[in-house]
Amino acid sequence: MKNVDTILKILKMENNYINVIGAGLAGCEAAYQAAKQGVKVRLYEMKPSKYSPAHHSENFAELVCSNSLRSDELSNAIGVLKAELREMDSLIMEAADNCRVPAGSALAVDREKFSSYITEKIKNNPNIEICSKEVDSINPNEITVIATGPLTSDCLANYIRNDLGLDGLHFFDAAAPIVEFDSIDMNKAFFASRYNKGDADYINCPMTENEYNAFYNELINAQEAELHTFDKESQKLTVFEGCMPVEVMARRGYETLLFGPLKPVGIEHPETKETYHAVVQLRKENENGTMYNIVGFQTHLTFGEQKRVFSMIPGLENASFIRYGVMHRNTYINSPKYLTCTYSLKSNPNIYFAGQMTGVEGYIESASSGFVAGINAAFKALGKDEIDFTKETVIGALAHYVNDGAYSGNFQPMNANFGIVFPLSYKVKGGKKARNEEIAKRALYVIKSIKGIL
Repeated sequence: MKNVDTILKILKMENNYINVIGAGLAGCEAAYQAAKQGVKVRLYEMKPSKYSPAHHSENFAELVCSNSLRSDELSNAIGVLKAELREMDSLIMEAADNCRVPAGSALAVDREKFSSYITEKIKNNPNIEICSKEVDSINPNEITVIATGPLTSDCLANYIRNDLGLDGLHFFDAAAPIVEFDSIDMNKAFFASRYNKGDADYINCPMTENEYNAFYNELINAQEAELHTFDKESQKLTVFEGCMPVEVMARRGYETLLFGPLKPVGIEHPETKETYHAVVQLRKENENGTMYNIVGFQTHLTFGEQKRVFSMIPGLENASFIRYGVMHRNTYINSPKYLTCTYSLKSNPNIYFAGQMTGVEGYIESASSGFVAGINAAFKALGKDEIDFTKETVIGALAHYVNDGAYSGNFQPMNANFGIVFPLSYKVKGGKKARNEEIAKRALYVIKSIKGIL
């Protein structure tokens, strides 16, 4: 009887497989993690027969924009995310550590070696079959991870939107900066609503005429980020009118912002009753109130210029930017409407998404989503319960942000940051750095506990 059970188990394993579409960082991590669980994986990649506008190498996991994978310090959320992934035996982190180049406290890699390392690992894995073809549709009855990135081909994007019914598919990303609440100087800023209507939900940063003049002059002359080739073709998209960059709006005239996002009408200080020449408003970005969005400040300025110019706003002089404003082509879905916290589709749990298409922003964040989707897709194939990595980890916090991150009603892509991690239930002495390190300690404890049950 025992031999029969063993044979049946082997047969079941051989019949279990999943599809992964796209061999970027998210797709490779998903395929690798599923294969580690003993599941057969068919990894579809359209290269080398066809390339997206941003890709040129035949290798998998090609780094396009930068060789820097950012900070390794545990006082930084991206550093904690990398530590979590290392603990969970991430392929992307293994490759990064083996292809590292000197960059201080940041993790930077040799791009070609990094991609080659991952490509060889994937190709030599006996549980992974490489299928070199473009995919324009999927079988909804097969377990599939879609990880085709921000430049998903038009045919697959149309299938996702029309056949899968994901009507919230975005083809352009226009997002305003987000800052940490604790970094806002509330001695200068104040809570109030316009005309005192409703709750005082907005943080208001008031400006005198002189302060506005100085800010305005720097804003209209600030340096914009260089467009990628594939973005230049998209400049005429309606987003530029419907969601105009704040610097472009300002260049239309001195008073344009005063009748737009900096309109001071109906806002007064709740104690002094003082009124102002201009007011910048910030809106709560998450339920815990740890993150605030600078309302109407979608922008195409370089990150350095955003930090310099937006720090001129009274109350934001020392603001910590969780996410800078961006404006570029970025195909992603309205994930809170469609995805669970394991990146599976609510309407069809056989289908998972991973990478920037889910609304995570950044290379390591994409790998993290692929890690979660890959493991859970494999568990589904094996008949096991899915794993929720919880908001106490950065891996889990990103997954939950994708699941419920439309707090302000407007879902936007997000990098790893402590603002989305479940806050500590106790105070930590030593300031922000000590608090973040305590969050990191808790996160790694949870990750090790989860690893123990895998």
